Amino acid sequence: MAELRTVPREIEPEENEQVQPSRETPLRRQPFLRRNPRAKWAIAVLALLLVAGGVAYWLHARVRETTDDAQIEGDVVPVAARVYGTVLSVNIDDNQAVKKGDVLVQLDPKDYQVALDKAEAELADAEAAAAGARTGVPISSTTTSGQVEIAQANLEASQKEVQSAQAGLAEANANFNKVDADLKRYAELLAKDEVSRQQYDAAVANQETAKASVDAGHAGVATAQSHVAQARAQLRQSQTGPQEVEVSRSKASSALATVQQKQAAVEQAKLNLGYATIRAAVDGVVTKKTVEPGEIVQVGQPLLALVPLEGIWVVANYKENQLDHMRPGQEVTIHVDTYDRDYKGHVQSIGAASAARTSLLPPENATGNFVKVVQRIPVKILFDKGQDPQHTLRPGMSVEPTVVTK
Repeated sequence: MAELRTVPREIEPEENEQVQPSRETPLRRQPFLRRNPRAKWAIAVLALLLVAGGVAYWLHARVRETTDDAQIEGDVVPVAARVYGTVLSVNIDDNQAVKKGDVLVQLDPKDYQVALDKAEAELADAEAAAAGARTGVPISSTTTSGQVEIAQANLEASQKEVQSAQAGLAEANANFNKVDADLKRYAELLAKDEVSRQQYDAAVANQETAKASVDAGHAGVATAQSHVAQARAQLRQSQTGPQEVEVSRSKASSALATVQQKQAAVEQAKLNLGYATIRAAVDGVVTKKTVEPGEIVQVGQPLLALVPLEGIWVVANYKENQLDHMRPGQEVTIHVDTYDRDYKGHVQSIGAASAARTSLLPPENATGNFVKVVQRIPVKILFDKGQDPQHTLRPGMSVEPTVVTK
């Protein structure tokens, strides 16, 4: 007998009832974009945004060069003793801010005060000697001039005395010749008994007197000539007066030089006394203090260091292929890692050599094992004024500068 099978009748859905497709329906197997038409527009907009962002980033980045190999730099002013001495007091401590002229360390000034007093006394003595030497110059000059005039007058008087003596001698010779001739005549007359013996004796006496006068005349001429020679010697001696004046002037100059030398000694003593008080040369912050009261310090011994917080700068080591369009004066944005803050600055200069070339041990590429390495060139960047009134930036901080090269 045949088995009867019942076939279920499909139930027609109602008019407003939606038919839920099964997992096996074709709609489930359609692509996502076909099943979600709006996603096409979303993807297209997203792609346009990505392209626009990439172009904007490229336009932004192509005129900017940045590096993380950079740090803040600043001057470090070492403070050392300029004179030997014992430390009386230390008025500062590490990390203390000081102003220019503040007393940092005081050395014992007693030895230098004594040296100053001694130098001032020696200066006073030298000034007195110099004053005496200067006074002697006009005196010597006046005396020399008077001596020359006197010697010349004496010479002239002696020459006239010679002339007078010679005239007297000539007169005596003439008188002698006359008397001698008279004596000869009286001798002839006496022989003829024409004159008396008394007259003859008188003629002999006159002849002897005349002869004595001649001898006296010769002596007078010789004396007068010796006076001339003496006057000439005195004149020659007086003529050395200008040289004596020069000697006096030289002594005065030497005394003046001694005064200047003593003045220099006084100034040096004052400097040494001032060096006993060690003051801050600049505004800054104390660091590396190594001095304590009671310590004996030597000349040139480092005591501490001052770090000025004004005028700091950045040294950024850029790769050599980043410097093509970099020029002094370009704007820089400086990101300080410590404070996560940006500061403004500008390029001051570009280094003259690579950092490797100026290092203590520059690389040697002559061995044949050469490997090309991109070199870094230091670029000095200055902060714009007025951005750090509290001086929070410190040398040694890491920064990331970005240079706008357009």
